[in-house]
Amino acid sequence: MIVFSLLVPVFHLLAQNSYPFIVAKDRMLFHDNVDKEQKKLLKDGTVQLSRDESINLQIADALVRQLDDFQEQIETDSNLTGNEKKKYLKGLEFMLRGFNQNWNKKDYSPAQAPALLKAYMDAMELDRQKASIQPVISRNEWGVGKIIVECFLLPSENIGVQPSRLELLRKYMGLHPDEILSVLSRNPEVPFVDSLILVAAHDNPNKMYDYAQGASRLSNRIRNHPDPLIKAIVRMANSKSGQMYFPFLDNILTGKISFSEIDSVKNNDFAYYRLLVKTRLDYVEQSMQMNQPIWAMDAILDRMSHKAKEYFIREINALHVQENENIRFKRLEGLTPQELYYLCVLGEDEIYTSSYVRGVYPRIFERMASPRADSLLMTVHGDYFRKFIKMAAGYNTLNDFLSRMDKDNANTLIKAFVIGLEKAKGLEDAVDVADSYSSIVDKNPELANFVLQETNWNLKRNISDNNKRGVVIYRILKSLFESTDTTKKVDLSTVLGIPPVYTVDYSSLVNDSGRVIQQVFFYGDEDKDGQHSYVNFMGMFRGHPEWKISENAQWVSIMSTRGKPVWIFANKPLLGADDPDAKAQAKLNEYLAARNLKPTVVIHRGHSYHLKYTLEQLAPTAKIVVLGSCGGYNNLNDVLTVCQDAHIISSKQVGTKTVNEPILQAINTNLAAGKNIDWISIWKELSTKFNNDAAAREKFDDYIPPYKNLGAIFIKAYRRAMGEIQ
Repeated sequence: MIVFSLLVPVFHLLAQNSYPFIVAKDRMLFHDNVDKEQKKLLKDGTVQLSRDESINLQIADALVRQLDDFQEQIETDSNLTGNEKKKYLKGLEFMLRGFNQNWNKKDYSPAQAPALLKAYMDAMELDRQKASIQPVISRNEWGVGKIIVECFLLPSENIGVQPSRLELLRKYMGLHPDEILSVLSRNPEVPFVDSLILVAAHDNPNKMYDYAQGASRLSNRIRNHPDPLIKAIVRMANSKSGQMYFPFLDNILTGKISFSEIDSVKNNDFAYYRLLVKTRLDYVEQSMQMNQPIWAMDAILDRMSHKAKEYFIREINALHVQENENIRFKRLEGLTPQELYYLCVLGEDEIYTSSYVRGVYPRIFERMASPRADSLLMTVHGDYFRKFIKMAAGYNTLNDFLSRMDKDNANTLIKAFVIGLEKAKGLEDAVDVADSYSSIVDKNPELANFVLQETNWNLKRNISDNNKRGVVIYRILKSLFESTDTTKKVDLSTVLGIPPVYTVDYSSLVNDSGRVIQQVFFYGDEDKDGQHSYVNFMGMFRGHPEWKISENAQWVSIMSTRGKPVWIFANKPLLGADDPDAKAQAKLNEYLAARNLKPTVVIHRGHSYHLKYTLEQLAPTAKIVVLGSCGGYNNLNDVLTVCQDAHIISSKQVGTKTVNEPILQAINTNLAAGKNIDWISIWKELSTKFNNDAAAREKFDDYIPPYKNLGAIFIKAYRRAMGEIQ
């Protein structure tokens, strides 16, 4: 028995070896086991499970003081047999163990302690009467019910356990509608299956589409469901063109468009993209007016993004050496300003600088009867406006964009750009604001100051509203923006509580054998770009005595012969059937894993549409990641999810040997000398090198060093501040 006493300001809980009541010898072990679980609640004699001291007091009161009293009641209850006392003491032990093992997990909470004890006492009373414990499970939260059910299995199971498990299943799916279909696929005969199928369809039509295609018992229930939404999804799922129809789901249901109308354009890339944009704008307007979600909003965005990149952006990118703009940008002919707008915001991670600056952006305004920027944003209902502003800042067209509207409207737009980030789903909007600033401060200091003022205003607003997420977002942005002013000497590492931003310690890059391991990913391309990139890359090492090269049919190793050991491994950009370059990468990965060679520097040398394959194989040990192109939010987020402290070099343009090779040479020179990587010094030297070559300088300026990659720094700082990483 743990004796409980209240001392201000905290509870002090002290173990005692004797009980204040007589305990039969054959039950002493059962009481001791309860006490052992109670002691697990304590740290330095007090409950410290929550940051909220009032919750800690409630836990102590329920699971120590009240539970001690309850132990005594069980032991001294003359109406209970000895075996019944053992049973309920064992149940108490299970209850406490369930709490100890789960209080910090999803769907549980330390604050559930009082309800948990009350539920056990109520369930025990029903069990004594040979009655079902189900009413107790029904009126309590899932986490409480889940623990209580496990307390009434032995020595004989309460008659309410099985119906309670069914009730818990229903409660769990209510908490997690996104898991309904996966749970039902394992339990397709539950009584409430049809009602849950309906909930799942409204929660995630995309997932419902996938399950409707199957051949399971659940799929049959879905296909026979009478709901109009589910019937429409089933019709699409059973069609070979289902993915082409799905983005139009909402308008099909309301009769605004028919399957035959989609059929008339689905095989014409241009016309189909046009219909997607028209429908997207309709959906955005509907969501604003009706304040309700659109089921196919994500699906239509995915399909638009795919079509924008595949049919339009990759075509004009591929012609980047074509000087005749009529030839290079022919595919953009006939597109409306709105359709061009979506090419920009959805093609962020693939569009080349020249494709944007010379192609898409100017044509937006050339095709407007009144080329006003505010009018453009109104016609797209402000959809993705932060992304558009971020890209305009990055490609140095923001001043032009803002000049195409009245100054008051421009100020209002920038206010809208900064405000309300705490309400946005995910972090992409906040990262776009962060990424924009480094470009804005270089090109328009007055505007940068205005953005900083608005950030400070929003920080104060969120502090006043006690909005933790908002405070974290704007406090990080404020620090990032102030750090761009070198006179303020802001130490981001100290202020944001993250690892160094400006340097990478050499010691963090070497393995136990003192070697720096690098891995380079190459891809075979029909246009030979990957092959040419590989040849240029190898040119940095072939014929240079400070490097030793070994190779086989699938990959090459490059090792330093002077200075500190630097080992570089790269797969060959093989082209042919069955993805030989992917097989080469797999073989290299096997080789590295077998020898415990963990890369701390990873380099992607391929088109942006290859990047997902590099990210799938990205080593968690990577401290420096060179993406070349493709520095969009999703890619930054993916890298930092795998390597939480990685320093990322990215570019707004296609990777070019003119810049890639000097960057890699600078890194390798420092590593071979055993020096820390100092990004500011490296970038300063590189900048001087490109001063006399205007073309190379322009390409170099498209590369973003880690210390200026404010979006990546924001993600790191946010995750730490919100406790997502330690």
